[in-house]
Amino acid sequence: IPQGTLAEQIRAAGSGLGGVLTPTGLGTVAQEGNEVVTIDGKQYILAKPIFADVAIIKAHKADRHGNLVYRRSARNFNPLQAMAAKLVLAEVEEIVETGEIDPDHVVTPGIFVDYLVREGE
Repeated sequence: IPQGTLAEQIRAAGSGLGGVLTPTGLGTVAQEGNEVVTIDGKQYILAKPIFADVAIIKAHKADRHGNLVYRRSARNFNPLQAMAAKLVLAEVEEIVETGEIDPDHVVTPGIFVDYLVREGE
């Protein structure tokens, strides 16, 4: 699966979508087993959503409600995984009190996080 398609499939699961249409992978092994849809004469692979039973994700910081702040490349797949999984365990470097994180820095709201574990514990 191409990386961008994988990310979109996970995002689709977390967003309640039935899948995503992508031309990436047509005529390759990525197309095998997937439905091909034609729209306005162009072909697309219907990439179905990918759900997870459990996601173990990594974040820089969390407050006690599970609101997560990421650093660098941790922002790529972790927020998507949190949305697409039934149960989410977040390993964080630091747990702070509620209200100590600027709301504009929260990437994953605590509603998606079931368990917090401080790194090294």
